[in-house]
Amino acid sequence: MKILFIIPGSGDSFYCGNCFRDSLQASALRQAGHEVIVMPLYLPLTDRAFQADTPLFFPATTFYVANCFFRNRQMPKWMERMLGSKSALKFASSLAGSTSAEGMESMTLSMIYGDDQAFHEQVGSMIDWIENHEQPDIIHFSSTLLIGIAKAIKQRIRIPVVCSMQDEEVWIDTLKAKFSKIAWKGILENIRYVDKYITTSDFYRKTALSKIPQFQDIEVIYPGVDIDRYASDTYPEYPVIGFFYHINRLNGLEILADAFVKLKRKNTIPNLKLKIGGGYTSHDKKFIRTIRKKLSLYVDDVEIKEGYRLEDHARYYSEISVICVPITFEESVGLYLCEAFAAGRPAVEPATGSFVEIVGDAGVIYSPNNSDALADALEKILSDSELYRACRQNALQLSTDRYNSYILAEKLESLYKKLC
Repeated sequence: MKILFIIPGSGDSFYCGNCFRDSLQASALRQAGHEVIVMPLYLPLTDRAFQADTPLFFPATTFYVANCFFRNRQMPKWMERMLGSKSALKFASSLAGSTSAEGMESMTLSMIYGDDQAFHEQVGSMIDWIENHEQPDIIHFSSTLLIGIAKAIKQRIRIPVVCSMQDEEVWIDTLKAKFSKIAWKGILENIRYVDKYITTSDFYRKTALSKIPQFQDIEVIYPGVDIDRYASDTYPEYPVIGFFYHINRLNGLEILADAFVKLKRKNTIPNLKLKIGGGYTSHDKKFIRTIRKKLSLYVDDVEIKEGYRLEDHARYYSEISVICVPITFEESVGLYLCEAFAAGRPAVEPATGSFVEIVGDAGVIYSPNNSDALADALEKILSDSELYRACRQNALQLSTDRYNSYILAEKLESLYKKLC
């Protein structure tokens, strides 16, 4: 089967959960023998592990300027070439990673509605390329934030369309109120152009239905990782708490830093260490300085990895004892959990979002999501060897039974065959 994945590029400077979910799906299907074409939007996928297979469409620099100044008229060709150059895109990639939609209202609505000149120029060249170079059996979109493209494709090509859903509200609900309402209205209007919606947890299925009750029959397909890639029998000599995600305030690192300081002062867990990874962007540098200041008294026990490299990704989990990403919003799955479980690393997470569903007995769930409760939860699992071993075994079992690439590929393949 030939599957075309249409996904946004993040610039590859940090660990993007949605981007990595897309990569896992593509990799699982390739391993199962299917032909997968990955088509990036906005920013190039520079890391070879993501295997982009097409030209870049809707380049962020060109499309942003077109939406601001040329929504209903032709952009000069010289300007289009300049904005779409490698150097311009490289600069945009260095700035990518903001979790706020401020200033992106026009682009967001353009991609959802698909009804302005700037959008039509970009989507026209994309569909021409699909028709002339590939004839996929199915097209899979990364997010409903791209649903305007599904509309355009369905109007020209009779191919089944699948759309993933994950954390759209985190972006849409940061728009100004009037734009947020318009965005959800646009998704509702274009629902009919997608044949099947899937999401990563039952929690997020309910979240999507709360936003748009007209969504029907959303299928839950849990993420799946390559277990062999993450498997590790070695553990660090001293207990190490691991944070691995985009390093910013929204993802809860400040809460974890405060909890770590409290544990170090209490000193009930000798030689406790903290390892922070996942990368960050220029938007996050001020926050990083705040974190370093908080942890300055224990600098010898803290490691903050400056860059993010995909080839170092799996090895990170072998260097920690427990994973902890105390996100401040309601996370739809948390891929770092699925990866950590494959390495036999338990989790400590707040009782928010999908965490109760995803973690189960493979870790400790705490409430409320503050540094005091987190410190208590971390102390609980790291000072009780029997609890730790039980959570570790449950993590490995969940990895085998639920969060592995073979099961992911089987479920996606079954869904695609029904639609085809």
